[in-house]
Amino acid sequence: MEKNNLRILFMGTPEFAVESLRALVENGYNVVGVITMPDKPAGRGYKLQPSAVKQYAVQQGLKVLQPEKLKDEKFLAELQQMEVDLQVVVAFRMLPEVVWAMPPRGTFNLHASLLPQYRGAAPINWALINGEKETGVTTFFLSHEIDTGQIIFREKTAIEEGDNAGTLHDRLMEMGAKLVLKTVDAIIDESLVPIPQQELISPDSLLKPAPKLHKDTCQVNWDQTAVEVFNFIRGLSPYPTAWSEMRVDDGSEPLRFKWYASEVVADKNITLTPGTLVTDHKSFIDIATKDGFVRITDIQLSGKKRMETTEFLRGYTFPEKVIFS
Repeated sequence: MEKNNLRILFMGTPEFAVESLRALVENGYNVVGVITMPDKPAGRGYKLQPSAVKQYAVQQGLKVLQPEKLKDEKFLAELQQMEVDLQVVVAFRMLPEVVWAMPPRGTFNLHASLLPQYRGAAPINWALINGEKETGVTTFFLSHEIDTGQIIFREKTAIEEGDNAGTLHDRLMEMGAKLVLKTVDAIIDESLVPIPQQELISPDSLLKPAPKLHKDTCQVNWDQTAVEVFNFIRGLSPYPTAWSEMRVDDGSEPLRFKWYASEVVADKNITLTPGTLVTDHKSFIDIATKDGFVRITDIQLSGKKRMETTEFLRGYTFPEKVIFS
């Protein structure tokens, strides 16, 4: 079968998925439709905004479906009428079996980790938070349990000390798009040898999950080591962003700060309470951890704009005896 004869249905929502859809469209694959999330209110006026995938699909004149419920009979009937051969899923939502089992060539997903590690909604963030030295992208066929299907291909990349969630997201997005094309080509020429994930799990393997992040889970724990806090901050930057509250002795309401970037400052002799602020009010903001300091280099006070530390200190003076929590 030629690639322009294989009828592909693409499913995805955020910017991460757009790169894979673009790769399919611009390389001549036969994308007959796109499924994405319904438009959601956003911005100051809470106007309905289409997903990044929908915006690109509309620009390309592709058929777009936005079902509220994936088991809706009308939606399922429309899928049947499209007669797709293959479904490609990138950063979408969990599919019911009636959907993923429908096409004769199956449904495969692109996941931003080296499965079976980091199954879940936030694999990029958690790989950084946990201080991993490498990660990657995986394509796999969907099955009943989320992120557990047979692996098709995996590609690795090193995690550099200068990486954060934003830079790693962009690199994996580009790698993933190439892997999607490689996977579709292998499905076309029937050269696949899928590998059950269980074969990659040894008896002593520790599988690390990647659960969805919530605002409460983004609060910094200063009782950790400086390296752990550093990894936590970069693992959540630029989104959803690590944060702490500043508490002072005068009884005023705590202020929330967001941390976008930091450095590790070693100090084996530290005796300060974790969370204690040390600053010269001009050039640096250091916050104590259990074994040293984290030097904040990119900061945002709630309600203000994001700034580099030196710029922030030109317009803001911290009170005495500050402890972050």
